[in-house]
Amino acid sequence: MRTNAIQSTASRPVLQPDPAVHARDAVTEADLTPLPEPARRWLRAVGVLGRPRDRSFRLAWKGRFRLRVGSPWSRCEARQYNTGPEIRRDFRMRVWVAALLPIHGHDLYAHGHGRMLVRAFDLFRVADARGPEFDMGELVTWLDDAVMFAPSMLLVPAVAWAAVDAGAFDVELRDHGLRVGGRVSVDERGVLPGFTTHDRWCENPIDRRRMIRAQWRTPVDRWDVVDGRTVPAGGRAIWDLPQGEFAYADLRVVPGSLAWNVPPADQPSE
Repeated sequence: MRTNAIQSTASRPVLQPDPAVHARDAVTEADLTPLPEPARRWLRAVGVLGRPRDRSFRLAWKGRFRLRVGSPWSRCEARQYNTGPEIRRDFRMRVWVAALLPIHGHDLYAHGHGRMLVRAFDLFRVADARGPEFDMGELVTWLDDAVMFAPSMLLVPAVAWAAVDAGAFDVELRDHGLRVGGRVSVDERGVLPGFTTHDRWCENPIDRRRMIRAQWRTPVDRWDVVDGRTVPAGGRAIWDLPQGEFAYADLRVVPGSLAWNVPPADQPSE
């Protein structure tokens, strides 16, 4: 097992669910008892109580995307499939640059490793990025996805929780020797304004040959109810860079695309 030399800057939460929790199927109040109060408020509000623990979910996105600082917005569409407690994230996006050139991006996290593959016309390889930064970046993105769409996936021993204040808590995830974390904000109703982490790297706008570690956040301002669950209807992805805020994704969930506990065989083909 490879241990990543890059360490999370997240606080080190100490509250963890009982290891026997995942052996039971439905989430109960007893499962929430060890967690910080803002986390309990959030999990009740989004509708996890009484439901079986999620082990996978899929969804599709449409919206707009920017490849780098200073570039214009382009139309995009994406789909993804996440699993747990065996953590895997498969995210595929198509971006139309200048409304003509299709760029295909494939972000993958599996078995402790992350990868970002970019191809033009789905034929010519433009980038194939791997390494410690991508291992942690893809893992913390899985964590963000779970917070937003399948929070019962986090009620496992690999996840730890810590109180911050009445409106926030920290959550930390360990997988294959990696440790990542983020801060989750919660309003008085239990609704999430967003997720923030320092465990991702982005292209340096000044020197594109290098990557820099920066704050990354996914604020949510649109919500929907799907199958009795409160989930984001859309959201944004933002880097807080030394040069200022850089919003690079503005996406909405395709209606009818979100489903839980879907086997891989039910995923659409390329």
